Amino acid sequence: MTRKLFISLPVSNVAASLAFYEAIGMTRDPAFPSSENGAAMNWGDAVSFMLVSHAAFGGITSKTIADTHAVTANLFALSMDSRDAVDAIFEAALATGGRAVHGVEDEGFMYSVGFEDPDGHGFGPFYMEPAAIPA
Repeated sequence: MTRKLFISLPVSNVAASLAFYEAIGMTRDPAFPSSENGAAMNWGDAVSFMLVSHAAFGGITSKTIADTHAVTANLFALSMDSRDAVDAIFEAALATGGRAVHGVEDEGFMYSVGFEDPDGHGFGPFYMEPAAIPA
């Protein structure tokens, strides 16, 4: 059996989050029907982001839901196939309600940017150039 990681994220507006995650290249998981309470978005074959309304998320934890606009609860590094792909996901994120955290960081062997989704969850898409990695 192939192992899969499901990351549950509390979101304030499931429909807006669906549009955002589709714009940055994720696809809906047909095994999980979308509703006003949530949706599953696939990042490749092994990782799914479960976008869960605050009301539904409150039913799966007894803890207070973090205000990720004010505090950092997580940071997700997303490997990309090229520098252009890093730029493209960053532009798509900003165009659909995301917020830039930092612009391009080019360390020669690694190229990255940082953004937050509309709910403040942090993402850092990056591209690593294998030939340029220091010994």
